[in-house]
Amino acid sequence: MISLDEAVTARLESHGEQFEVLVDPDAALAIKRGEFEGDIEDVIAAEDVFEDAATGDRPPETALEDVFETTDPLEIIPEVIKRGEIQITAEQRREMQAQKHRQLVNQIARNAVNPQMDNAPHPPERIESALEEADFRIDPMEPVETQVDDALGALRPVIPIRFDTITVATQLPPEYAGSGQAQVREFGDLQEEEWQADGSWIGVVEFPAGLQNEFYNLVNEVTSGEAETQIIEDKDDISTR
Repeated sequence: MISLDEAVTARLESHGEQFEVLVDPDAALAIKRGEFEGDIEDVIAAEDVFEDAATGDRPPETALEDVFETTDPLEIIPEVIKRGEIQITAEQRREMQAQKHRQLVNQIARNAVNPQMDNAPHPPERIESALEEADFRIDPMEPVETQVDDALGALRPVIPIRFDTITVATQLPPEYAGSGQAQVREFGDLQEEEWQADGSWIGVVEFPAGLQNEFYNLVNEVTSGEAETQIIEDKDDISTR
């Protein structure tokens, strides 16, 4: 279950009765779209159906039977969400908007580079400032993923930006290869790997280009700065970092 502070109210009016349930806002939107996967118990604040959630009043069981043909809250809750309206207060809307704005900035920062600066990552602060300059406002009632393209469209007149991936070959010395390679391979999509005769490990990893600095920090940390890395641009062109 989630806390009451995290929940929004979904309300359905039918047969002269009102039914309210308390649910996670993102889960409620996913349920309305038919995209929810998981257990309903994990995304609700109360395993109950209310006539008025604010006061805790409950509708008569006969009303539940008339409208939903059951009194089981776990069967009724998704129906209230699907058939009803999601109610959010102004404060909840602001909090949801702020949370999704942070998620949007982080997602863009993870994937975006500056094509005018050798595809260097854009710091989150730069993206934050550019979104503000572009006057982009995220919709708190829509998934972040569906708003990324609109955000990029708003950013392009303000800063040079594009989404890209990067492929890096990394060689870990023998004394660090055993433990270090597990962390490197999990950082992105492992394209190739090879153990050398001396016990060193070479791995080729692809990951979002915005994570370059994080990747180099990782390999330096797991090898005390003794790793070797190369950015692979194509089969015939390898530029050494």
